[in-house]
Amino acid sequence: MTKSVAIVTLGCKTNQFESAAMVEQLRLAGYQQVSFDSGAELVIVNTCTVTAATDSQSRKLIRRAQRLNPQSKIVVTGCYAQIDPQTLSQMLGVSLVIGNQEKRQLLELLTDNNSVGQVVVSDIRKTKTIEPLPLTGYEQRSRAFIQIQNGCDAFCAYCIIPYARGRSRSIPAADIVKQVKEMSLNGYAEVVLTGIHIGNWGRDFEPKSEMRELVKQIAASNFSGRLRLGSIEPVELSKDLYRYVLDSDWICPHFHIPLQSGSDTVLQRMNRHYSTAFFADLLADISNTRCDVAIGLDVITGFPGETAAEFETTCQFLESLPFSHLHVFPFSKRTGTPAATMPDQVPGAIIKERAALLREIGERKYLQFIQRFIGETLELVIEGGEANGYRKGLSDNYISVLVPACLADPGDLLRVKVVGLSNGDLIGEVVSL
Repeated sequence: MTKSVAIVTLGCKTNQFESAAMVEQLRLAGYQQVSFDSGAELVIVNTCTVTAATDSQSRKLIRRAQRLNPQSKIVVTGCYAQIDPQTLSQMLGVSLVIGNQEKRQLLELLTDNNSVGQVVVSDIRKTKTIEPLPLTGYEQRSRAFIQIQNGCDAFCAYCIIPYARGRSRSIPAADIVKQVKEMSLNGYAEVVLTGIHIGNWGRDFEPKSEMRELVKQIAASNFSGRLRLGSIEPVELSKDLYRYVLDSDWICPHFHIPLQSGSDTVLQRMNRHYSTAFFADLLADISNTRCDVAIGLDVITGFPGETAAEFETTCQFLESLPFSHLHVFPFSKRTGTPAATMPDQVPGAIIKERAALLREIGERKYLQFIQRFIGETLELVIEGGEANGYRKGLSDNYISVLVPACLADPGDLLRVKVVGLSNGDLIGEVVSL
């Protein structure tokens, strides 16, 4: 008899990849994936713990799953489960809590689990290697994400992730290349390399390797799609790597580079090992090398001790930078991190106000960037979902364009001429199918 399973995923692309791999395990074992609201027999909540808000969201999802079907077996995993499994195991309806390292053993653990609130979470900081999770495709996705690395050794003052994901561990290049080729053969026009700290890929090997060598091996494999790199720390984005990317017509001209603050004093308190001058020079060289490149930044506001002057410095610095996308994160105190006990914690109301101001800067920068492409022809990967007769497509330089749904199916790779702007969205006409 077929059993039903629903999975809900919070947080990063790594979590999304791991959720897809778990679902594939379950489908092969005879489970049928259904929507979360259908009250499945098995519900998996793959949690995030980057902020207190994501912790709260995870708990709400668990309670909702239990209300939808009090008889369902609820499995909780992910970073919140790794950090605080006991709290989650005591929630009504939770049958099993497993750590990030145990995701690959999901089927075995489900078979062995006959209790309520069972916890199977290992000490991930002791894990020195990583085995790639098998995955051949994604349900309802037009782009494929491939995990190349896990863990982080940076220990930024605000971040809990090194404790939730363990030390940096790289997947061998041969395994990555094989999976990239499989995803391409399975019809994915774009493959995204993802991980927790991908700029650190290969540094745990003997001898050490680096991202540019991995990308060159993918090129040598006759991969026929387009490749996108996930988030890379500024100190790990070498000139050799970004110049190679920008000179390649098959790698997306798009970089996601965490900034976190535009104030040198705040960066020092954050334990971020670069200056704003270094960051500005990096972005200037990237944007001068290729004018259509998209550059996305992360910034945190409300870090302990952030003064009005330091915040204003960040605003002015952002205004001066050539970027296209801005992700704003209000500071969230994470127990166990140095920032949680720092003096001069910024009041929540001030953090909220500053985050709104930063988002205004980001919206203005994005609008300035995309307006440059009106009249241009872009190649889009069409994504799922339809609204008001349009589907959204994503260009290689990370621009969203709306195209008529009747001419675009999810997963299609289309050339589209951008003909206008409506309510903040670019509108395109298909010029080739």
